[in-house]
Amino acid sequence: MSAVGSGHPRGAGRVRMTPDGRREQLLDLGVRLLSTRSVDELSIDMLAEEAGISRGLLYHYFGNKRDFHRAVVRKAADDLIRVTAPPAEGEPLERLATSLEAYVDYVMANYEGYASLVRGAGSGNADLLEIYEEARAALTDRIFETRTDGVADGRPLLDVLGVADTPATRLMVRGWAAMTEDVVLTWVRDPGGVDKRDLLAMLAAALPGVLPGVLPGALPDA
Repeated sequence: MSAVGSGHPRGAGRVRMTPDGRREQLLDLGVRLLSTRSVDELSIDMLAEEAGISRGLLYHYFGNKRDFHRAVVRKAADDLIRVTAPPAEGEPLERLATSLEAYVDYVMANYEGYASLVRGAGSGNADLLEIYEEARAALTDRIFETRTDGVADGRPLLDVLGVADTPATRLMVRGWAAMTEDVVLTWVRDPGGVDKRDLLAMLAAALPGVLPGVLPGALPDA
C-alpha cells in the first residue's frame, strides 16, 4: 500500500546482507507491489519472481502465505502511519490539515492495497482486522495527544477546539475517521467533479461539526 521502497531488488543477492536486512528489502518490495493490487492478488510466487529468488527462500523468511500477507500489510500500515504523521512545526489545526492531506495522497497512490485492507477487515479477516484497528487507533489518537517535542503549541487539538476528552468525544472522533475513510476511498474511485482542495476543506470542517460545543468552520481550509 505504499510506493515507498528500496527499488527493484532483482540481482540484489550479489550484495551481502543480513537476514533481517534482506527480509526488510523483501517487505519493501511486497509493499510496493501491494500499492497496485489487492492483498489476495499478492502471492509468494509474484514476490519471488520480482525479487529474482526462489519460492523456498521466501518461505524461509515468511513461513507461509498467511505470515507473508500479514507481514506485508503490517509494513504497509506502518508506512501509512509514518507518512501521515503531523509535521513538527505549526499550530495544531495546521498540523491536522497537513496530516489529512498526506492521508488523501497516500490513498490516491496506494488505492488497491488500502481498499483491500479495509475490505478484508470488514469481512472478518482476523489478521487484517487487527492491523487495521491498530492503524486506525494510531491515526485518531493523534487528535488527543499532547506534543512534547518542542512544538510551539503542543496542546492536543481538542484543547484548541475547547472540547473535553471524554468517551463520547472519542466515539465521535472515531466516527469522523470512518466517514473520512469512506469519503476518500469513494472520491479516489470517482471524484465526481470535486477537486482535492474542496475535499480536504469539507473533511476538515466535518470534524468540529461532530464534536459538542464546536462551531463548524473552526478548522482552517486545507
